[in-house]
Amino acid sequence: MRLSARVKNLAARHMLSVERRNARREKAEKARKAAGAPHVVEYFHQTDDPYSHLLVQLLPEFMRRYDVELRCHVVSPPDDAAAPDRPRLEAYARQDAARLAPRLGLSFSDPGAQPDAARIAAAKAALLQANEHGEFLRAAPEIGAALWFGGSLPEIGTVPDLSAGDARRDELGHYLGGMLYYAGEWYWGPDRLHYLESRLRDLGAARDEAPSALIYPPPVVPAGTAAAAPETAPVLHWYLSFRSPYTGIVADRVKALADAYGAELKLRFVLPMVMRGMTIPRHKGRYIPSDTAREAERLGVAFGNACDPVGKPVERGYAILPRAIELGRGFEFVRSFLSGVWSEGIDAGSDSGLKRLTERAGLSWDEMKPLLGGDHWREEAEANQEEMFSYSIWGVPSFRVGDVATWGQDRLWVIEDALAGMTGRQGGT
Repeated sequence: MRLSARVKNLAARHMLSVERRNARREKAEKARKAAGAPHVVEYFHQTDDPYSHLLVQLLPEFMRRYDVELRCHVVSPPDDAAAPDRPRLEAYARQDAARLAPRLGLSFSDPGAQPDAARIAAAKAALLQANEHGEFLRAAPEIGAALWFGGSLPEIGTVPDLSAGDARRDELGHYLGGMLYYAGEWYWGPDRLHYLESRLRDLGAARDEAPSALIYPPPVVPAGTAAAAPETAPVLHWYLSFRSPYTGIVADRVKALADAYGAELKLRFVLPMVMRGMTIPRHKGRYIPSDTAREAERLGVAFGNACDPVGKPVERGYAILPRAIELGRGFEFVRSFLSGVWSEGIDAGSDSGLKRLTERAGLSWDEMKPLLGGDHWREEAEANQEEMFSYSIWGVPSFRVGDVATWGQDRLWVIEDALAGMTGRQGGT
């Protein structure tokens, strides 16, 4: 392993260690008990964020179940560095929240556009005022509904000042809205609420009357009942990047989903964001791997012994991938590469490392090695990226069946629902 790769590997293993995380949790709990302090959860609400609107509707139930003190903050949207393709991000968030709402028993539909600036400012002012008077949880769902669906909002005299909430979020180390923070860890939207619930239950913070079921347990995918293959197999497009931690933990589930519904799995590789000239802010660069590690642990997927393949290692892998696909070994190579760089500490930038990843995928290193250094793969990567963008998706892993596209390893249930509808099988959870 090259020295630079070894340094990255050691840093990743330290940062993503489950033992380190558990030790931090124990230390935080000892400090809380020693101080005689309550369990304090902080919530960061972004006024024009659909996920914040969903989460704030769940927080009253959360408070009924857990003996915690909730401190609420109104915050600004992430800056351009953290949201470099804002129009696509906003469009996707509205669409995704509209899909998620029925699963949560909530109401949200995509109005087709963000609220205008004046109405957002009025809603911010109303939220700040409600928070000052201890009425945030009661008022926020009503204010959000008015903002998104044309209700009346109060007139404002001054521009709302969100600097206090923004400063607190930055101090604690994040960049998004719709986030909960408890004792050193972040929990995003309804999708990660179950982690906070489980942690509080382990600490004895659940009230006696709290139901045993979680507010929103994560869906199990694939959940459908396998049947005979359809006459015309649907195509499951998987937009992936070798440098994406979330992509690194989803390969087996994507394949299982395709197999369960008799779908053809089509591999659509794209360049990582940072290799497209985007800057990844420090807070984002720390949160994504740590959240991936938490998801991997829950799913029983190895992760954390990582050797970041950014740059040449990704390019070397992409030089081989098209030929691997032609030979019918594309998935095997993708799985081998992702597992190698995200859970086995293999340096794909070295010939010895890449040879190992190649040969265990059933490919000849002697045939693949001459492909390294070529640009033959770039046109395909760019075409895949443009198609992904056309569905208002700008990140990976993303997935598409027909005209149904979704983003995130935790959104495979959207694809399962689409496959179930196309094949006439029982699906979904």
